[in-house]
Amino acid sequence: MFEKEHKPKSQLETRKMQTREYGTKDTMMVMKAMLNVLQDDGFIVRQANTDLGFFNANKTVDKEDTLAKVWGTFWWGPHATWKENSIIDCTANVSEFGEKTRVRINFQVKVMNNRGGCEEVYQIDDLKYYQEFFSKVDKGIFIEKEKI
Repeated sequence: MFEKEHKPKSQLETRKMQTREYGTKDTMMVMKAMLNVLQDDGFIVRQANTDLGFFNANKTVDKEDTLAKVWGTFWWGPHATWKENSIIDCTANVSEFGEKTRVRINFQVKVMNNRGGCEEVYQIDDLKYYQEFFSKVDKGIFIEKEKI
């Protein structure tokens, strides 16, 4: 699904990748654009606090490997476990920054097994993933501004 970064990024590199500034003080419009993008991408918004400029959302992605399931069941019977799905968690902070709005968003993946246990957790460190997300937000803000 997502390649885990082999070389860990510095705190500064991570923040730079996850942060974007928009040339408007209208934090509510930016937040709405972000929420719309996430919902368009299949995320379910779990919490949103407009006063704090915070929200979180997640989506579940099927990850089941049929071969691992078959072999696991063959060898281990009812005790077999295999990776079944991934939950992508997203948290965001939207705040006014002078005459602009500053956004920081974080995506994390939890790989779950067929028994509901967590196999692994990792942060999405793919610069392209964040660039694509912010590109969609840019378009969403344009749509909001133009009232399309």
